[in-house]
Amino acid sequence: MKTITDVKSPDRDWLKTYYYLRFVVSAIWVALAFTVAKAMPPLAAGMLVAYPAWDALANYLDANRSGGLTKNKSQMLNVVVSVVTAVAVATTLPHGIHAVLQIFGVWAILSGLFQLVTGVRRWKSYGAQWAMILSGAQSGLAGAHMLSKAAGAAPVSIADIAPYAAFGAFYFLVSAVSLTISDVRQRAKAVEP
Repeated sequence: MKTITDVKSPDRDWLKTYYYLRFVVSAIWVALAFTVAKAMPPLAAGMLVAYPAWDALANYLDANRSGGLTKNKSQMLNVVVSVVTAVAVATTLPHGIHAVLQIFGVWAILSGLFQLVTGVRRWKSYGAQWAMILSGAQSGLAGAHMLSKAAGAAPVSIADIAPYAAFGAFYFLVSAVSLTISDVRQRAKAVEP
């Protein structure tokens, strides 16, 4: 069994880069969702399709850097669910945002579960995965909230999905910073006499 110190530096460096990239993309998406996308329905529609599509691509890239999809089944399932979600959102947009919010709710629950499993699996090798585990669990709660909002009569918009993405951005940033701090501490211990 690998320990944290046995993991090759490029693997940890990739994971940090991956988490920082996920943070940046999610933060930009959230900023656009709360500002210009609310007033530009075509932009909002494109963003609603792009968000799960980006999640599928990001999980695919990460799984490939971490041994491939067959070795990372939770990420493989996340890729499949995210692709299906992007297609479902694209085909459902003409039926209204309530229907899209339902799809996002189901996706948040499923992708959160897969993220939680990935975080637990990575803990043994990389450590500092508590934020990803917490994010996966909270994603399930966010999905349930979106489903209840979608079932209601109150108006909804892309701004109702943005907090979910904002929490995701926050957790990716915390994970990246946690790994960075862990690496700094390990290097400091290695230098000590």
